[in-house]
Amino acid sequence: MEGKNREQVKPYRKSADYSYTLGAFPTIELIKSKTAKVREVFVHSTFTDAENLAGLCRENGIPLRISDKQIARLSDKENVFVIGVFEKYEQELDTAKSQIVLVNPSNMGNLGTILRTAVGFGIYDIALISPAVDVFNPKVVRSSMGALFRLRHKYFDNFKAYRAQNKEQEVFTFMLNGKKPLTVADCPKPELFTLVFGNEATGLDDMYLDVGTSVIIPQSPDVDSLNLTIAVGIGTYLFTQARAK
Repeated sequence: MEGKNREQVKPYRKSADYSYTLGAFPTIELIKSKTAKVREVFVHSTFTDAENLAGLCRENGIPLRISDKQIARLSDKENVFVIGVFEKYEQELDTAKSQIVLVNPSNMGNLGTILRTAVGFGIYDIALISPAVDVFNPKVVRSSMGALFRLRHKYFDNFKAYRAQNKEQEVFTFMLNGKKPLTVADCPKPELFTLVFGNEATGLDDMYLDVGTSVIIPQSPDVDSLNLTIAVGIGTYLFTQARAK
């Protein structure tokens, strides 16, 4: 384990060139998936699995330090015992894969959950239409349980810019006034697809009715809409399962 003479890591700022994980599991996912981007790992003195984590860091040439003060400085949670500091990075989406587009997502917890759901159902390419929440915010990283490091993501100024680079996918927009009900028995089976979801509060603008095929998830009239993360989960599951059959 390393000494304590390194520069202190400061609480997260969007303008910084680094971010960090909060917790052992997302830190391990970071080390396994983005090894070259890891700068160092902090461990609390009371962490019970420190030796195994130290071994993983040694195998990958990653500095590890015991620093209760650094963990307290970076975390607002009492149950954080491991933090992994990593360099931010840019990526290109795989144009030959199915994708998810999130238009102006604004909730960090929701975004992290969606990333985890996407990876769980085998979608590894996520486009974010700006303005959008910062995908590298530690709260997003933590709620994704490290799934962020398993996929590719990219920000676009608008949907037109996204579409200019990703032309092969058949587009499906999820809207409360969508024209096609989405059901288990009648889910489309395109070779490649893009599933488009709107903001948590406002959904998609009516302009998206004419972008590809607009779909609606049938629901009870007793609620005004489904939670965004639930809608993404249902849509992604149906489309990936339909292709698997």
